[in-house]
Amino acid sequence: MIVIAGEALIDLVPAAGAGVGPVTDPGSGPAAAAGGGGMPALLPRRGGGPYNTAVALGRLGSSVAFCSRVSTDVFGGSLLSGLTTDGVDVSLVQRGPEPTTLAVAAIGTDGSAGYGFYVEGTADRLFDLPGALPESTRAVSFGTCSLMLEPGASAYEELMRREAGRGIFTALDPNIRASLIPDADAYRARFRSWLPHTALLKLSEEDADWLGGTPREWLAAGPSAVVLTHGGDGLRVRTRDGGEYTVPGEKVDVVDTIGAGDTVNAALLHRLGEHDAFVPGALSRLGEEEWKDILGFAARAAAITCSRAGAEPPYASEL
Repeated sequence: MIVIAGEALIDLVPAAGAGVGPVTDPGSGPAAAAGGGGMPALLPRRGGGPYNTAVALGRLGSSVAFCSRVSTDVFGGSLLSGLTTDGVDVSLVQRGPEPTTLAVAAIGTDGSAGYGFYVEGTADRLFDLPGALPESTRAVSFGTCSLMLEPGASAYEELMRREAGRGIFTALDPNIRASLIPDADAYRARFRSWLPHTALLKLSEEDADWLGGTPREWLAAGPSAVVLTHGGDGLRVRTRDGGEYTVPGEKVDVVDTIGAGDTVNAALLHRLGEHDAFVPGALSRLGEEEWKDILGFAARAAAITCSRAGAEPPYASEL
């Protein structure tokens, strides 16, 4: 089983025909693009980086569980329903009466997405360290808002250290949301403190630029492999033993990029599991053929997500 730890939230995305706006100003862009000073129609969609990753893994056929804290409100109920529909185990999900986190999305002319967040007093911030994970757990993945917002961030961090300490494969996708980080330098230092407890680091080139440092420096701090995504230009992996492999992106008419990075994360984990790469030392034994298979699978999966609106990752049959 792969456990995905992190937030679930509701994305409010512009309805078809509502126009697009600059991703640097999620709050006002869609409204301005709607014309006439009118407000755009916003449609609720299930989301959150870890949530999307869990759903994508379920659709790909992995045994997956979601570990989070979800509201008892109507949005929270919908989030749980979405997980169970796609075969995700929700036995590790905590519940609370606080509201669900909201993310208001703005879609740029190239399909890229930016977000404004409503996170004060929401349920997922109050995540508590869970008891023992299921004995079948082979890997745990972390990332996005859940590692930025206290007090839950410290609980997720403690879970990461605990599971890595007992030899469980850990994956990290920072998925930076800069507007939620009040002290950038403190977050960057905290990110570096996670690396000794991380087996696989996956991040976008934008995340890498924001964090600073290089794959070589990150590998020296702990991970066995670092995967960098370059949007439509594909993916690259660098390994601690000096391997470096790339695959091109899959060409597709982009509707939007919501959930694309999360789909990559899920596809990497799914294919690594199929290569039996969650056991200690296994990543270092993967060669060019295996890595190109893993990266190519992730590129194809992400392309399908980009070809349709919202975070709608593909099912195994579509690949």
